[in-house]
This record gives sequence, C-alpha cells and structure tokens, in this order.
Amino acid sequence: MRETSNQISGGTSAPINTAGDALEALRRFARPRPNVERCELCGAAIPSNHPHLLDRRSRQVACSCDACSILFADQQSARFLRVPRRTLKLTEFRFSDAEWDAMTLPIGLAFFLRDATGRATALYPSPAGVMESLIELPAWPELTRNHPTLAALEPEVEALLVHRIGEQQGYFVAPIDTTYRLVGLIRTKWRGLSGGTAVWQAIAEFFGELDCRATHVGEVTHA
Repeated sequence: MRETSNQISGGTSAPINTAGDALEALRRFARPRPNVERCELCGAAIPSNHPHLLDRRSRQVACSCDACSILFADQQSARFLRVPRRTLKLTEFRFSDAEWDAMTLPIGLAFFLRDATGRATALYPSPAGVMESLIELPAWPELTRNHPTLAALEPEVEALLVHRIGEQQGYFVAPIDTTYRLVGLIRTKWRGLSGGTAVWQAIAEFFGELDCRATHVGEVTHA
C-alpha cells in the first residue's frame, strides 16, 4: 500500500498506512485539549488552587505559581503583593444608616481598601467596572476604630466588603481577588437600567457562598 503523509495546522505527522490509523489520528486532533492554567509570570502549569498576586502598578490580579509568589512578592518596594486567602465574616461590625448615607454610594455594595499610609478608599461595582467614590473617607484607624480585625487588614490586598442590599447585611474581610470576582459578575450579568433578575440572583448566590466559607468573627465595639 502506498504511504501517505498528512499535515494538520502546519505540523507534519508520521506516515499513515491504514484507514484505521487515519481515523485515530483525526480523533486525537479533534479531542479537546486540557485547559491548563499557567503562572502569568513564568508560564509554569499551576493547579486550580493557586496563589494570586496583585500588580501594584496596574491594579490587576495575576495567577501565580508558588515559586513566583515567594520570589516576586512582598519584598520592599516590590511590584507585586501576595493576595491573602482568608475570608472572615464580621458578625458585630456595622455601618449605621447615617454613616452609610454620608458616603453617598449609589449601590448597597462596596469594598473599602487602605493604602500603606492609612488612607481609606471606598470602591463599588458597576456595569462599567470598578468605580471609586469621590467622597473622602476618614483615615483607616478612625473608620475601623475598636475593630482589631479591620485594623489589621493588609494594605491594598484585603478589603472590607459590605453588602447592604435588601434586609440582610453582610460585612466581610475578603481578598482583593474576591472583590474583583464580584465586579466581574455584575459586569457580565447586568441588563438594562435596573440590572435584571439574573444579576441580583447571582449577587445573592455570591454572598451566600461567601457566608458559607467564611470564618465568623465576633468583636464587641466600645463607644
């Protein structure tokens, strides 16, 4: 039988001698390739439960292998910061209605970050992405007075995530990648002026899942 050669996508295969060999070659080509996640710094394959790094220049979150997260993060003046993995629910912390209204946020969702200097910033998700409130907040120590857990938040990579939609309120310490996931969810599911039923259901499910995996922390406030 005459040998034939086969080229697929510019690559040359070994000679195919039988119809059965040809069929198996086509099956292998058509079979979906595994979706392997890779470190965005070195390109190594990484498991699904991998570290994340925050690029301090672009404010983007990058997937990382363990080696790169140790090598490039958390050094003095480093470009990257390692994103923590803990999630806490604060069962005793509350913003009063007056405090919340004073921040004039257009939605009952927001996350609060502090920088290395102690400046606090309020951000909130929108159909266009992350928006920053123009209202200047009190310094972080004043904002989180009498709450040791909040006072110990890691600058830039941990947030106070607030959910005040409907009757249920939730206050969480969450990694910055979790808050970005909420922003992405709202961007992809928002429809029309009011968002539509699907987005509000997705938000409820997001916080339900967050509540289930969070460690509940109670702190007594003192006037």
